[in-house]
Amino acid sequence: MSSSTRTARPLDHLVLPVADLARARRRLADLGFTVADDARHPFGTENACVFFSDNTYLEPLAVASREECEAAALDGNVFVARDQAFRFRQGPEGLSAVVLGTPDAAEDHIRFRSRGISGGEMLEFSRPMRLPDGREGLGSFRLAFAADLRSPDFFLFSCQRLRALPVESTALRRHENGVLGISEVVLSEQNPTDFQYLLQESVDERQVSAHSFGMDIRAGSAKVSVLNPAGMEAFFGRPVGGAERGLRGRAVVFRVADLEATRALFAQNDIEFAEMGGRLIVPEAPGQGVIFAFGV
Repeated sequence: MSSSTRTARPLDHLVLPVADLARARRRLADLGFTVADDARHPFGTENACVFFSDNTYLEPLAVASREECEAAALDGNVFVARDQAFRFRQGPEGLSAVVLGTPDAAEDHIRFRSRGISGGEMLEFSRPMRLPDGREGLGSFRLAFAADLRSPDFFLFSCQRLRALPVESTALRRHENGVLGISEVVLSEQNPTDFQYLLQESVDERQVSAHSFGMDIRAGSAKVSVLNPAGMEAFFGRPVGGAERGLRGRAVVFRVADLEATRALFAQNDIEFAEMGGRLIVPEAPGQGVIFAFGV
């Protein structure tokens, strides 16, 4: 596939492993998010998603059945196997995967294999969802995985919505904190450009913006940034060790309608935050495994 035929994949959602779905729900609600009902995957995991008006979402992911997850991983389910590996190495909470939207996951899988970044066999599954008005629907997905062995605790995958979840209801997309969508996903690595190829081929975008703190690449209306330790300190006031190598999910930056209203909500709910660069920076907390930043 030549660079002239590339079509950049947009950000679809983020996978956020959590230790306990109920605790994650409480934390996200305190932050002003509307959280969908719990939903079970057919391979032992469960989620409680947060949907946004820009067609992206967060997927807090918990283990509903360890036995089912282990069986699925042994059977070659890449999604579950990597979730288990992340929890074993990094603990039960964090940001483990960036998910990109695609019209054709099978085509992406072929491309990932030809580029040497395939993370394993494709996965196709369906899961139910209950809406606030009591209606139920079914979502079906096909996933194609991209990974780099030098970064065992992070991966990317393309998600084709064969049958989209029925979230056209504005009730799930309306959030008390005023969040409209995800503007940036932040990863860290000692030498960000070591993973430039993985990101370019996963997003199917050649254009990368490099700077003294790292690099970033557009994925639809959002961007994926990889910052070095100095960048994490400069933008988030967050020291990270420089010895450990590999991509690590560090922060999610949200776009809000009214930052003053968001600030007032955090004060009302006793949410700890700092202000840097015109954004509200909320540090990691139980049920929220990475930094959340809010800006206009």
